Amino acid sequence: MRLDGGVTTPVPLTSLSHGAGCGCKLPAAELLPIVRDLPHSADPRLLVGSATSDDAAIFRVTDELALVQTIDFFTPLVDDPYDFGRIAAANALSDVYAMGGRPLTAMNIVAFPLERLGGDVLRDILRGGLDVVAAAGASLVGGHSIDDAEPKYGLAVTGVVDPRALVTNAGGRVGDALVLTKPLGVGAIVTARKRGAADDDVLAAAVEVMTALNDTASEAALAAGAHAMTDVIGFGLLGHLRNLARESGVAAEVVAAAVPAIDGVPELLSDDDAVSGGSRRNGDYASDFTTFAGDVPDWRRRLVADATTSGGLLVAVAPECAGAIPGAVVGRLVDGEAGTIVVR
Repeated sequence: MRLDGGVTTPVPLTSLSHGAGCGCKLPAAELLPIVRDLPHSADPRLLVGSATSDDAAIFRVTDELALVQTIDFFTPLVDDPYDFGRIAAANALSDVYAMGGRPLTAMNIVAFPLERLGGDVLRDILRGGLDVVAAAGASLVGGHSIDDAEPKYGLAVTGVVDPRALVTNAGGRVGDALVLTKPLGVGAIVTARKRGAADDDVLAAAVEVMTALNDTASEAALAAGAHAMTDVIGFGLLGHLRNLARESGVAAEVVAAAVPAIDGVPELLSDDDAVSGGSRRNGDYASDFTTFAGDVPDWRRRLVADATTSGGLLVAVAPECAGAIPGAVVGRLVDGEAGTIVVR
């Protein structure tokens, strides 16, 4: 909150944010070479580390138990503090579900201008996060905060998984169907909203998508015998599919017309006005490994690069089992140069 001539007036959270949600991630093309140059742990108990660009780390404790550890936080993409907290929490928890795990505990990560925005706004953000963590059956056990002119919120999450049953981004097989469990377009909606071009109903649809947990989708994917999984967030469908295909040693095909979009998104992406900076960077990055058929509409090219926040799971599974997973079959894994994608 801000005192203005003795009258308390709200400060929109997004007005203090240089980016929106996962769209404020560092560009993949610049970040990945930096991370790859760092030394990797040789501890044999580390089953999944940073080398494979997976969603979370997996550390074996016993033959039957491994820890799933992840951290995720970002700047506001909506002005409602409670919704911001819910979205950030669902997004962080998703990494555990993408590994086939179950979240146990979470810790708050807070960067916040307390003097400017006031305690009530922060309380609502934290309440939103707490409610989603509780809905996931996990416990919020503490956290850390710093003063920052730009608000940021997220969670560090610890979960568990049976190391014999975990699902990584590296197990995809030629012939697997690709199932996407949530529609795309969040990045376009929040960008358009910030520019005054998206109405309340469209924003509400995006919030509903972002606050939905990926627990049910993960359980269905495991029951269907998923070979590989990842969640689709800041690097867009193409960026995250790139990681899955590359680590699985295969190529991928995407059927553009099969990729689901939130209602209202096709209109928003009819031109570049709703394309965020993060989505634009995703498109530039994907141009190095993606080929589009000539008849793919421009708005769908923008959609598959949309910088998503708290998106769905992308599951590689035997085609005969794909119908058991809630979502849309958007393509398949094929023979070819590892990590390359054709959109047709």
